[in-house]
This record gives sequence, structure tokens and C-alpha cells, in this order.
Amino acid sequence: MTCRHPLRHLFSLSALFWTLSPLSLSAQYSPGAAPSSAVQPATQQPSSPAPSTSSSEKAITTRTITLEGSKVWVDTGVTLAPGQRVAFHSEGKLRYSDAKNENGPEGLARGFRDLIRILPYNDAGRGAVIGRIGDADFAQPFLIGAEKEVTAPVAGKLSIGINQSSNDTGDGSYTVKIELHAPDKTLSGEVAKAVPSMPGIDNSLFTKIPRRISDKDGNPGDMVNFLILGDEDQMKRVFTTAGWVKVDADVKATVLAGAIASFSKEAYLTMPMSQLYLFGRPQDYGWAHAEPITVVASRNHLRVWKAPFTVDGRMLWVGAATHDIGFERDQRNNSVTHKIDPDIDKERDYVEKTLSSTGLVTEITHFTPSNPLKEAKTATGGSFHSDGQVLVLKLGKSTQKDMTANFNSAFCNLLANENPDGGSWKNCAAYLGKPDAPSAALGLPPLATSYRLLVIPGIFSSCQENTKAFQQAQEHLRDKHEMSVEFLQMPNESSPSNGRLIADYLRKGVQSDSRKYIVVSYSKGTPDVQEALAADAAARSAVAAHISVSGAVGGSPIADTLPQLVDKYAAMLKFGTCQGDLSNAYKSLRQDVRQRFLNDHPDPAVPSFSLVAVSDRQSTSKMMLESWRILSAMDPNTDGQILRDDAILPGAAILGTLHADHLAVALDYGSDASADDPNHFPRAALLEAAIRVAAESLAAEGSAAAATH
Repeated sequence: MTCRHPLRHLFSLSALFWTLSPLSLSAQYSPGAAPSSAVQPATQQPSSPAPSTSSSEKAITTRTITLEGSKVWVDTGVTLAPGQRVAFHSEGKLRYSDAKNENGPEGLARGFRDLIRILPYNDAGRGAVIGRIGDADFAQPFLIGAEKEVTAPVAGKLSIGINQSSNDTGDGSYTVKIELHAPDKTLSGEVAKAVPSMPGIDNSLFTKIPRRISDKDGNPGDMVNFLILGDEDQMKRVFTTAGWVKVDADVKATVLAGAIASFSKEAYLTMPMSQLYLFGRPQDYGWAHAEPITVVASRNHLRVWKAPFTVDGRMLWVGAATHDIGFERDQRNNSVTHKIDPDIDKERDYVEKTLSSTGLVTEITHFTPSNPLKEAKTATGGSFHSDGQVLVLKLGKSTQKDMTANFNSAFCNLLANENPDGGSWKNCAAYLGKPDAPSAALGLPPLATSYRLLVIPGIFSSCQENTKAFQQAQEHLRDKHEMSVEFLQMPNESSPSNGRLIADYLRKGVQSDSRKYIVVSYSKGTPDVQEALAADAAARSAVAAHISVSGAVGGSPIADTLPQLVDKYAAMLKFGTCQGDLSNAYKSLRQDVRQRFLNDHPDPAVPSFSLVAVSDRQSTSKMMLESWRILSAMDPNTDGQILRDDAILPGAAILGTLHADHLAVALDYGSDASADDPNHFPRAALLEAAIRVAAESLAAEGSAAAATH
């Protein structure tokens, strides 16, 4: 078979996972594969973008700290205010006795020996410059490396250190320049307030909540010791921001993730939890905190269930938290099981401290139900004791708007009336995640031309000049609506590097035309844009809104798969027209890399909108079926390259869910226009609908702001 787009062989990392043969890739072609599939060698860490604040505004305070190789942590003497921004610049060298070469602030390349080291920050190499804000026992460390800019979510002491253990130190030192900038109150998190009570938290509530969870046979187990008030996205965000990781739900996912973790040389934290029951069903989520070496025997872990009722109009999550400290005999069947710390109040307090340090918790209280549970045994026979109190955490009101109805209406209207893609199409509901899509209404208002459109494509875009993201849609907007549409080609480089290119383009763009941009990003283009907006104030001022379509916001589990083999085959294929270094691009799509960015930049820099995609087997192109199977084992809500939750910009308005795979939403790979071809999708209607909804939202917010002045 002759292929118009040979890069499609490289795009399907899932084929590498299962076949390990570049020849088999060509045999499986049809009709393409996602340009966002990318893998990072786990032995390297990405460099952070140089903070732009030093050039755009002056620091209010600057100080320099020397980090001696013989120490782990150093108190900087700085207490940060909520929303305060800090820029770090690190220089120097360390040398470890067992290392062949000296290393700089980015640390040593990670290797298998790192699996048996206890490092303060497991996701970075030994010897890297790291930091933390807040209590030493609970603050989540973050990577500083050579350059870093962070915003303090809450008030706390600033410490910096070296990613090493106290008995495995290096020779040499680092010099770290710290620039403190004025607090930005719009970026600060909530300061959790201790309150004596909360509406709806009373004894009548606990008549509906069992005091203990149970195993599948009904044997009573761990104590219910905390509650969280907040929606599902808020609940997940507060745990991930605090450094907790989601634990695999079943054996199938465990085996898969274990293989991925072992191949990428990452310590596997998410070891499975047994299923326990509350409200008649297993836990909805499991979360864990642990050091890599002690993960098998010791970890902080918990389970949460969504309650079948609300409290004071808020979704309620009921949790049981315990601390594994070793192993013991399971008295039910004489097998080996985890032994928990019998003083379970310590784990309840650990949950409180870690979550409240995120700036996402608004109120904290402790409630003692009537007839409190103070001593009992777990389902496996271990004993525990408590003061009987239940922790209650209230999360801030969600700022995430659901604009699905707006998008569905615009999309259906366009498809039925304007039909910007041409040809014939199914009912609009076939292309949307919700089957109850509204019927099209006649008439469309003029499309706003007060903004310019800038499209940022994903990985490999420079390798396929004849296939641009939303190519037909761009032409339609220019010809039909006389909209100024620009397309910025991206090299295969890291998101920080591409972010600097985007920021430079935006700054220059507003010098020649004062109209702001609506930026549309696809796949890896989304983290590239995020980096640009986070690092450059001038770039932010040039953007009216950011629309992400199937963006790799949280990275992709596929990017953790077999990094060395993908690098090897990428080199073998030698695509001469590609710009940049694919290995650098791979780094930016790892989930740990993207999570670090989101932890540092939890809020969108401009008004933002997310459009995600979810495909099933029939709507997934053949080349992506293997990656779709891999991700579906973890979460059925995937487009074959990215999980749905990883495609949502934090704080963005949700435009909706498309029924399509990762390729179909943006790239035309010469589909045969058959209704059954997964690549046959009305992309022009998609893009115009998203722009219309964003422009209308901006206009409404502008009117509301004007009315208040």
C-alpha cells in the first residue's frame, strides 16, 4: 500500500508496544494515527522555561542561596504569601562517587538504581535542585532544575534543596538566585478556615453513612474518617495537586500500568488496593502517597465513594484513610495482607494537611457522631483505634462552566444550515458525546471578526506540510466569514521551547494589528500554548481566549510506553522534513511532566475552553486500535491517545465531548467520505462552533463587566 502520510507509522506508539517491529507498522496502516502519541526517555528530565518576569517586571526582592552538596534541605528564610510568584535561577555542579560524570541543577539521568533510592522528589533525577512551600512533613516537593517559576497556592515557608538522601550526598554546590515578585491575588488559592460546624454535617447525615466500610462478604473493615464536599473534578484536582496518585482499579489495569512503569524505569506507586464496599459498591477512587522504595510495605492510602445524596446542595465524597506500615496475616484466609497503623487518626490528619496545603480547600471542621467508633478490627483482622472524629473538608465552588448545550446548538445549527464541510452528514447527534443533541435552529448570527484566529497544531505537524490541523476549516473561515486566520507551524521540540516561539509570535502579532487572538490548540499544541501563556505576560495580553481541542493537558499514558524503542525506531525512520528533535517533544507529553506544570500553574492564564473527544471501537481508526485498547483498560473515556480527564484545561469552560478519535477531530487523512470511515468528521463545523461559543462568552462577560462599572 502506498501511503500519502508515512508518518502515520510512527504515530501509532501502541503498535510499537504490541509488535516491537517497524515493518509491522506499515502492514497495519489505516488510515492514520494520532500525532500526539509521544514517548519520553525516562532517563531525562525536561528543562523549565526561563521565567519571563525578570524581563517583564522587576522583582521586589532578590536573594542568593548556596546549596552545599552535603545537605538535603535549606530554609531560605522566606515566607511566601498566597499568590506570590517566585523565579529561580540555578547554577553549579555536583559529583557523586558512583557517577561517571558530574551533573548540574537538572540532576543525573534516572536509571534502574533510582528504584532503590528514597529521594525527596521521585520524578526527578538524583542531584536535581528542588523546592517546597510549607510544612516539611506535608509540603509537596517540586522540581526547580536550572530555571523555574512557581506561584504559591497558600502562605508557607520556602525551602530549597538537593534531590538526594542524607546518606548519599554529592561533592560540590549550587548557587540559586531567588526572585520574589508581588503577590497576584487573582492566582492565589483559598486559605482553609477551621470552622466549628458546616450546614448539613450533623447526626442525621450519619444515619445515612455507614460508620465502616466492608469487604465483599460484608465483614466490617476500615472506619469512615473523612468527608469531602465538592464536585468530581474538584475532588480529583485536590488530590493530584497534593501529590496523591490514583491507584489502579483492577488487575488488568495493574498489569498494563506495571509493564509501562517497568519499561520506563519509573517506580510503580499505584499498586492495587483491594476492593472494599460502601453504599453497596466498590470504591469509586483509590489514592496513594508513598516513597518509591517502601511502596510495597508502606504507603498512605485511602478510598473514596460518591454518596448517593448531596449535602447542602454539594456533592459528597465519603472516605476511609489508613497508613500501610508492613505486612500481616489475613485472618480470613491466612494469606499475606498489608498491616495498617492502628492509630488511624494520624492518617486522617495527614489527609487534612496535604489537601489543605493546595489552596483548594476553603473550610475544615471535625465532627464527632453520636456513639463514635473508637476501637475495632479491619476486615483482615487487624486492630485500630480512634478518637471517633470525622474530618470534613469543603472545596471551593467550581468555576468550571459547562457550555455543552451552547456548543451542541451551534454545531448542529452549522451542520444543518451552513454545512461548512460540504457533502452529506449524519444527524449531528452522531458526532457528539451526548445523543440528545438539540435540533438545529434556523439562522446564524454573523461570526465576530473583532478577533483573529491562531491555530497551533500538535506533534509531527512540521513533518506533514500537506496536512494541517483544521485545514479546510481555516479556509472556510477566511472565505465565508472573512476572518483573519493564522497558522503557526510547530517544530518537534519541548513545550517550553515551543512556548517561547508562540509567545514571540503573539507579541509581534499585536504590534501590527491591535485585535486580540483566539488561540485554538490541538493535541500537543495545547501544552505548548499553556507554557507560552504562563511564562510571558505580554503574550497573555495578546490573547482573548484559548480553545483546546483534544489537548494533551495532562499528558498521555501512551507517552510513558517503551521510550527507548520509540526513540530507536524514530531514528530508523529518519523523516528528513521534520523540524526539531522528537525526543525533546516526547518529554513534554509525559504525565508527570504535565502534572508538574499544572501544579505550578493551576489556573488558566486567559479565558479558556476545552473540547474533548471520546471514541469507541467503531469510531477509532485501525492504526489507533491498540492504543485505544491500552487506554480503555485504564478508562473507557479516551480518544485513543488521551484520556478524557487529561484533555480538560483546569478552570476552563467545557464545550462538550465529540464522538470521534484523536485524529478525526482535527486532521484530514484523505478519508473516503464514507459515513463509516472514522476519519470522516465535520471539522469545519466543529471549529466554527467552538469559535462562535467562545466569542459569545467573551461578549457576555464584557457586557457584564461593563454593567458593574
